[in-house]
Amino acid sequence: MSKVSYYTEEGIKKLRDDLKHLKDVERPKASRAIGEARDKGDLSENAEYDAAKEAQGLLELKISKMEETLSNARVIDESQLDTSKVLVLSTVKLKNHNNGAEMKYTLVAESEADLKSGKISVSSPIGKGLLGKKVGDTAEINVPNGTLKFDILEITR
Repeated sequence: MSKVSYYTEEGIKKLRDDLKHLKDVERPKASRAIGEARDKGDLSENAEYDAAKEAQGLLELKISKMEETLSNARVIDESQLDTSKVLVLSTVKLKNHNNGAEMKYTLVAESEADLKSGKISVSSPIGKGLLGKKVGDTAEINVPNGTLKFDILEITR
């Protein structure tokens, strides 16, 4: 069974661009490498040929996985998001109980996650722990080194 993933317009465009690059640039490059290795003689003892074939196989697998991801991808209409509870694409302002620090995270699909820009995956422990919470709730999230407690201060899109 295939897994549906939710993306922003920006995320789905990046996924399509990456796939196009693999097909239009990397695939021909892999074919050329195989051709060059084949021209070097006896294929039974040609390590360069074997390596080029293996690289092509890995590339085709990557292309196949990206095509499957794209076929199961759904774009989220950000204007229809409910800000009464934490959902995918919600931006959540949190207060950490342990140190009193306030932070903001946007919950995104796994492939769009980027902690430096404040985007965390909905499938991460913190992302899962925040889903469905409302302003004023306290989220208790089990992480590898203990339990974190966050107060939900604000939810925006």
